[in-house]
Amino acid sequence: MAPKYKDGDVVASFSGKWISWTHTVVAYMAFLGALIVGIALHYRKIVQNEHYGYPQEWFPSVSATIGDRYPERSVFQVFIAITSGPRFALVAMWYMMTRRTTTHKNSSLPKFITGVGLFRTLTCGGWTYVTSTDDHDWHDIFMISYLVATLPWTLGCLALSPPNPQAIKYRRAFAGAFFGTLVPLIYFFIQHKVHRVPGAYTIYAFFEWSLVLLDVAFDAVTVMDFESFEVVIRDVKGVSRGTGKTHADFVLEQEKNREVAEVFNQSFSWPMALDTVAGVYNGFIFWSTLTSLGVTIWYFPLWYMGISGYEALVMSTISPFFLGIAPFRRFIIKNLRATHLITLVGLLSYLIKSPVYRLFAVSFGVFTGCLAWTATFYAERSQPHRLEARITSFSLGLLASSIAKFAFQTNNPIWPIMHGPNGGWNKLGIFLGVLAILRSTRSTASNGADLLAPGSRKGSPVAAAFGISGLLFALHSLLSDSSTMILWVWEGYPVRGPLSVPHGTYTFVAMGAGIVLGLFAPALARSWTMFGIGAVGAAVLTCFHNWFGYYGALALTVYLMAACPVIISSGIRHSPGLTFGLGFFFYNVLVLAHVWVVAYAFVPGGPLMREHTDWVMTATMLCIGAGIFSAQTSAASPANQKARVKPANPNARRQRSYYLYALLVLELLGASVAYLRFPSYNYKPHHGDSKAITAGIWTIHFSLDNDMWSSERRMRDVLAELELDVVGLLESDLQRIIMGNRDTTQYLAEELGMYVDYGPGPNKHTWGAALLSKFPIVNSTHHLLPSPVGELAPAIHATLDAYGALVDVFVFHSGQDEDPEDRRLQTEYLSRLMAASPRPAILLSYLVTKPKQGNYNTYVGAASGMRDIDPSDWDRWCEYILYKGLRRTGYARVSRDSITDTEIQVGKFVVGQPEGTDDLIDEADVPADLRFPDLFKGNGVRGHRYHVFNQPRYFA
Repeated sequence: MAPKYKDGDVVASFSGKWISWTHTVVAYMAFLGALIVGIALHYRKIVQNEHYGYPQEWFPSVSATIGDRYPERSVFQVFIAITSGPRFALVAMWYMMTRRTTTHKNSSLPKFITGVGLFRTLTCGGWTYVTSTDDHDWHDIFMISYLVATLPWTLGCLALSPPNPQAIKYRRAFAGAFFGTLVPLIYFFIQHKVHRVPGAYTIYAFFEWSLVLLDVAFDAVTVMDFESFEVVIRDVKGVSRGTGKTHADFVLEQEKNREVAEVFNQSFSWPMALDTVAGVYNGFIFWSTLTSLGVTIWYFPLWYMGISGYEALVMSTISPFFLGIAPFRRFIIKNLRATHLITLVGLLSYLIKSPVYRLFAVSFGVFTGCLAWTATFYAERSQPHRLEARITSFSLGLLASSIAKFAFQTNNPIWPIMHGPNGGWNKLGIFLGVLAILRSTRSTASNGADLLAPGSRKGSPVAAAFGISGLLFALHSLLSDSSTMILWVWEGYPVRGPLSVPHGTYTFVAMGAGIVLGLFAPALARSWTMFGIGAVGAAVLTCFHNWFGYYGALALTVYLMAACPVIISSGIRHSPGLTFGLGFFFYNVLVLAHVWVVAYAFVPGGPLMREHTDWVMTATMLCIGAGIFSAQTSAASPANQKARVKPANPNARRQRSYYLYALLVLELLGASVAYLRFPSYNYKPHHGDSKAITAGIWTIHFSLDNDMWSSERRMRDVLAELELDVVGLLESDLQRIIMGNRDTTQYLAEELGMYVDYGPGPNKHTWGAALLSKFPIVNSTHHLLPSPVGELAPAIHATLDAYGALVDVFVFHSGQDEDPEDRRLQTEYLSRLMAASPRPAILLSYLVTKPKQGNYNTYVGAASGMRDIDPSDWDRWCEYILYKGLRRTGYARVSRDSITDTEIQVGKFVVGQPEGTDDLIDEADVPADLRFPDLFKGNGVRGHRYHVFNQPRYFA
């Protein structure tokens, strides 16, 4: 009989460890029960994936086991439902055990971790009961939310853990194994999904099951903690009390010199967390505004086909020069909040319809943004920990901007070229920007007075200015989009290097590693050794391709982010008007130089910079080297150059911890986006039964429409409605500052379900050529055709697997009309290339010639072996479709509306049939699968219609 107490009768009592045991056993039964039932009843079906089945794949994944079939799905759902009770009890008991400990008595951390635990429990129910077959998107959202919440839950439990050495040992082991397993898990998933390696999914499945076992095992360690708990059921309510020390106390007693322990020792503060978020978002606003300037300027030389005069607004960034005037500097510092708020004019410009006035508003926003951030750095220079916070916000703002572009397929959703119809989030972004600025600009260390930075002021201000210019240019040109450097090293199919998705997350990880290195090892970041590593990385990126070239890019990324606090804090020791004003001026010189390497035919003195990206990269690293020289000579003391510098006070340590939390959140966000964006590669042509290929060519004018809006969505709609299986895109390389560092092909490929070859990368100095295909790209080769005088002519030679037959597709953009010798040499080169192909072939091209005149007779005829899709079409100058070895059944010309300045030309072909004749036939005699859509007849849709002939043409 249970004993009685004066405050009520004890009905039953048991050790708290049985809550943990019940949770562990039932959770394992849910997963292992489903595995046993699935193997017993549907073994071959659950090991089958989209590429292989048994015997290549012989072990099922977790998702295939628990979500695809009855009754194993029901076994899992029943036991996981039973698990929910012990799970909620476990989270509650963890909170009761940790909330009253000495260190966290007045902290919000136990409540926060409890909230995370409840959130994980609910999202677990989400991906359990909404399976991938029910709703793939929501299943993924719940699953990713669960995985993202695992990190704060794990770290929080480690921080709050009582000083039980054995429990701490197991928690660390299980947590380390869990996160370590993610690396091979992702690797083998990519091997399966991208490279289609037989058996890779089976290995992936083992790591996936390991994650499940380790996740449950981590929570099972609470058995050791709850042994001291007794669950008593009485007829009145009681409250458990505890006074044990936490893991943080234990770590601090044993490892007092470790900064991680110092971070754990801090109680959670919502005000400091909000300050961190606000600071980072303010940095995001700056980078969003700065990166929008180039693309709004670029609109004008596009339509003027030369220098327009608006290019002078690139100098909007040199506003820090005015901070050299002492009264003006004091005025700006006293009114930093207002100055930052005025920066939002650049983003509000999306409300302005006129491209000219929108550009003026953007340039004004950039002008005030550069002024505001320079003044902010200068105002904090007397307090190193406050200056560190501002620089970290600035760096994390760049990371946030790059992740936002990653999430929106390389368009920043708050840019002024975005608005509601094309996917912009302008209103929300600006609203949050106002809140962030109001929060992050409440105070500075200086109220306008010129307070000196601690330590020596030695060092050259001019050298510091060069350092700022090189750093800002490298950050902007290489790291403002995660796909930029990946496309530098892209060489075509088969894939031999990184892909923009998912490997863009590697760039984010490298950026995060650089930020941490700059915070915790400034002496190393300032060293010539680290500069040498960065310089070697830059050289490898510039000179090599595929994975090796990308490894250089990652090394350079780590160095650039680590150098941010070193170079900025060095530059702010001098007059900001000199260092930052001159720095932004030299930055603009580098911006123009890296445009001139490809735009040499349109600018004065352009031939001197022709194809010299290597010169630009060398100049960038030399500028950064000058900044490092100044930083070393202006270091506070020789000791600081050798020692690892720690924050000087507890508030500084706490502040640093919150920025690390923000970094972790951003990294997890980037990884989650990569998972959601991972391509399915399950693409099918529109009319597979007829073995038809609908191919098109379009010059997309750098994805800016006539009204300066980003045009990807409108392009997607018309390409989908035309039912294109293969499309060549020209003027498609947007990976430069002046074009916004974008990649339209990512959006189109994902939305249309197509493979993509970007073509010659941004370091190949062309205006771009890209190929999208519903058919697998077996092989692709990139060519730069002879161009002794004019602009480089890019070409892609791709071999597609079309209905089991190999078909070659050429995408080509010839040189300008002003350079006839270039065009003659290019014609001969491409004609030999096409003639050498023994396979059926299609040319999707921009030839700059009149039908049946001049170079046309080399492109079409014996020299190339190619036929014109419609020899009777005399009204062409630029775009042409040629073919051989296929039956050509139809041809159409479709108006562009206001998307670009060039029409869409489309051809229909049938694989495996002879070429046919040039005789025209009526549409009624054409099988339905081989007809063009009726949607574009007459007035068409949204300004797109069949024009010139006013209807498609069909051939016998």
